[in-house]
Amino acid sequence: MSGLLALLDDVAAIAKVAATSVDDIAAAATKAGTKTAGVIIDDAAVTPKYVQGFAPARELPIIWRITRGSFFNKLVILLPVAMLLANFAPWMITPLLMLGGSYLCFEGAEKIFHALFPHADKHVEADMSVKDPGHLEEEKVKGAIKTDFILSAEIMTIALAAIEAPNVWMQAATLAVVGVMVTIAVYGSVGLIVKMDDVGLYVAQNGRTGAGRAFGRGMVKFMPVLLRILSTVGTAAMLWVGGSIMVHGLHDLGVHTPYEEIKHLAAIVAGSVQDGLSGAVKWGVTAFCDGVLGLVWGMILIPIATRIVGPLIGAITGKKAAH
Repeated sequence: MSGLLALLDDVAAIAKVAATSVDDIAAAATKAGTKTAGVIIDDAAVTPKYVQGFAPARELPIIWRITRGSFFNKLVILLPVAMLLANFAPWMITPLLMLGGSYLCFEGAEKIFHALFPHADKHVEADMSVKDPGHLEEEKVKGAIKTDFILSAEIMTIALAAIEAPNVWMQAATLAVVGVMVTIAVYGSVGLIVKMDDVGLYVAQNGRTGAGRAFGRGMVKFMPVLLRILSTVGTAAMLWVGGSIMVHGLHDLGVHTPYEEIKHLAAIVAGSVQDGLSGAVKWGVTAFCDGVLGLVWGMILIPIATRIVGPLIGAITGKKAAH
């Protein structure tokens, strides 16, 4: 009997350790996940465009296909690569972060440039020329998964840099949890967004009261506004996150000028307001400065990406760059 009690005691101790490990993983995943907020916002803002123009019945199946591709990107491809880098080439994490940050700055700046100086989009023109809906859906899904891979790589790298784990298994488990949480959050939100107009239309047509039907019509009318808001917020988030990555990356590599100046300016402005607001003001000034620097760096990258990198990639892959 004493042996059985000892065994049960050991099992209870193991269960307690396991529960603590799960709590630690969840806490670390939540902390790391918050670091990726800007990229998550952009991901959620970008994805709805991939189902525009399709029949409502195909919207959720398309999102589900992209979601599966996102899980594969994060858990099958990027997670092992991230763990190899973290344990065998940690010096590569900061340069890779900065490469991803540069991409975010470029994307954000390119959207602003396109808004200020509208020009034809060859990708859109190519889509318009496709008459087969099945083929168009296949191309859209492939394009979305490719875009997701880039954003997922940035999310996983940012999360990896933020994870503080005592061993490689805890680190891998935390990163996997972040990948799953982010994917569910992004594509769950996207699913709600793209079906909101259908829900509004149903309520407008079948509501039992005038107020209910009016609410449904309001939902339908609000959808284009919501998508514009998401696009604007996503662009701002890209520039903020991209600029922040570049500033912190330079600081980590020994170039302290932008980081120290922004920190000093934020401290001065925060010191001029009430104590209760100083933290928010300090964050706001820092985010604004990071965003401005991100926009400047992105504008510099536009001609480099479109005139040098794009044609070079096209020459290597045999595909003509579209811009």
